[in-house]
Amino acid sequence: MSLDVQALRAQFPILSRKVNDKPLVYLDNAATTQKPQAVLDAIMDFYTTTNANVHRGAHALSDEATRRFEKARDDVAAFINANDRKEVIWTAGTTEAINLVAKGLGQLLKAGDEVVVTEMEHHANLVTWQQACKVSGATLKVAPIFDSGELDTDAFTALLNTNTRLVAFPHVSNALGTLNPVKLLTAKAKKHGALVLVDGAQGIAHGGVDVQDIGCDFYAFSGHKLFGPTGTGVLWGRANVLQDWPVWLTGGEMIADVTYQDATWGELPNRLEAGTPNIAGAVGLAAAVNWFSALDTHAVQAHEKALLASAHEQADAFDGMRIVGTAPAKMGVMSFILDGIHPADVGYILDQQGVAIRTGDNCAQPLMKKFNIPGTARASFSIYNSLDEVDVLFSALRKAHMMLA
Repeated sequence: MSLDVQALRAQFPILSRKVNDKPLVYLDNAATTQKPQAVLDAIMDFYTTTNANVHRGAHALSDEATRRFEKARDDVAAFINANDRKEVIWTAGTTEAINLVAKGLGQLLKAGDEVVVTEMEHHANLVTWQQACKVSGATLKVAPIFDSGELDTDAFTALLNTNTRLVAFPHVSNALGTLNPVKLLTAKAKKHGALVLVDGAQGIAHGGVDVQDIGCDFYAFSGHKLFGPTGTGVLWGRANVLQDWPVWLTGGEMIADVTYQDATWGELPNRLEAGTPNIAGAVGLAAAVNWFSALDTHAVQAHEKALLASAHEQADAFDGMRIVGTAPAKMGVMSFILDGIHPADVGYILDQQGVAIRTGDNCAQPLMKKFNIPGTARASFSIYNSLDEVDVLFSALRKAHMMLA
């Protein structure tokens, strides 16, 4: 089954607009994806028909809002094959989800403990653990990658030992596009009794995420990278791990009993969801999950591979262009440098031609320093991009090269 890209594009209102009098070619999907009409409609419908606070109101709107909010949790749990709906914790995004785990683990870490990450981490999955180790006295270890951007799994394995408390790594690198063997890495860490967190921000929108199959303890992702609204996200965690996890945020909804002297916490998922949640956001994220689930996963992945293959093929024939990140297993991202041209200048010229890409360090400064570069230009592809748009990208790049080289 092939993907009908034109029919798909018609469901995204923003893709019909122009930028600088040119048709928009949106290739910044690793930063955020665009939203289909089904998601926009779900959010508008909630606010115009059902808006009320959840769990605590004694009236019809609150009951309806609660049902929609908790149905959204069910939909997300099914999407990632969670074992139990209470394992789905709503967050504001991947960053908050990782911080929720790190703030809790920070209360458990001690001197002599070790946390292992990789050289390809986004700042959200590096600085967070770096700070947790600083506060607790634990040691942060960093597994190296090859020049291709592929993780050195032998070196990764060598870092693991009985002192390893947690291992964190990305499902897909936002800066390189590297697809990590998450199931293998998880199994290696589990042999030493370590907890495993997968940063799924870049992996979730490609389909086929099965947290039970991966075997990890935590999987974090953002709604806005999955065709859903900004300010939404999920921390999935195993119930037997989360049920006693130290709380980070305190306040309303997450308590069982409160006195002036002390408080006790409620059961999952409430104990880790303090305050009024982003109810409309959860409803919108569920709409995105259901919309995406209706697509054929194999067709989605085949289309994305075709886009990336076309981009790499044209890059190989482009004199003066270097791809940063050439691991054998990649998804959706092509980071690159045009010799002698600053990435920011490339981005400006492309924007004048209606082509939207990302430039800079991609929130991965240590990784850029490893490659001894200030940053990259990054084109990232999604299901609504077409092979024609890849051609437009390279036509714009040739113009940029001609003007700036």
